[in-house]
Amino acid sequence: MSKIPLALTCGDPAGVGPELVASWLKDHPAAHSDVVIIGPASWLKTLGLPTSAQHAVGPADYKAVAGQPDDTGSRIALAAMEQAADGVLQGQFRAVVTGPINKKSFSKIGYSFPGQTEFFAQRWNGNPVMAFAGGKLTVGLVTWHIPLEQVAKKLTRADLRKTILALIRLRQKLGDKNPRVAVCGINPHAGENGLLGSEDDAIIRPEVEALRAEGYAVSGPLPGDTVFYRHQQGEFDAVAAIYHDQGLAPLKLVDFSSSANLTLGLKYIRTSPDHGTAYEIAGQGRADRGSLDSAIKLANTLSA
Repeated sequence: MSKIPLALTCGDPAGVGPELVASWLKDHPAAHSDVVIIGPASWLKTLGLPTSAQHAVGPADYKAVAGQPDDTGSRIALAAMEQAADGVLQGQFRAVVTGPINKKSFSKIGYSFPGQTEFFAQRWNGNPVMAFAGGKLTVGLVTWHIPLEQVAKKLTRADLRKTILALIRLRQKLGDKNPRVAVCGINPHAGENGLLGSEDDAIIRPEVEALRAEGYAVSGPLPGDTVFYRHQQGEFDAVAAIYHDQGLAPLKLVDFSSSANLTLGLKYIRTSPDHGTAYEIAGQGRADRGSLDSAIKLANTLSA
């Protein structure tokens, strides 16, 4: 493992992020030599970490109340993201694992991005792809945080190609020599030969055929209602979903506690649990740590 540490942000201090990080540290007592935790000073003191393994952000006397988000907590979570992103650029960290944030709370403090993926893409000047891996399924999204009514209007061959190639590179890093990627159709039954929409034949099929001509093992457009089952059965190594819930509904059904969010297409590695702040159970010790474990494991594997 690299001597350069991994940055791990706590996310919104009022959410489940801090308790998940604390739980992970308890089970990995030697991790402080390879991880720097970024969060509120008052919380970091409770972890008993050496100075080299922590970086405090925000007011020194701030104490979050579990399940009760506030503007100060949002500013601390954003400052942690900024510290992690800048630290990678400065060579202080080799990769970043981010705790969950609340996008609505962030918007109140002037945060202009729809998510963390877009923030790191801007900070690292990259062309990102949102993907999920670590469990039984590997899924990439062609479009992300946009209203459903805009998906067909925003869908392009360039974004489709970017997503498919990013998934291929990811699966190669994870050990597949010639990854098999399935591409979802945008319409029911992948358009039913034009009867249920034109986008599948006009946009998706030509790009899939072009990639196949270049030697890639890509299939599609395939009906979204069966392709994830075929992926789970081993027919494909990854699925490119056209829109957010098309990919994440099946992924979270199968891999809610084992999958992690990855930002592909950047020079540096950033991963995150694939769940939110879960304010309703924050501070109760009920949050499932599995997705954070996967996020840390993937960050280590991909940045090793």
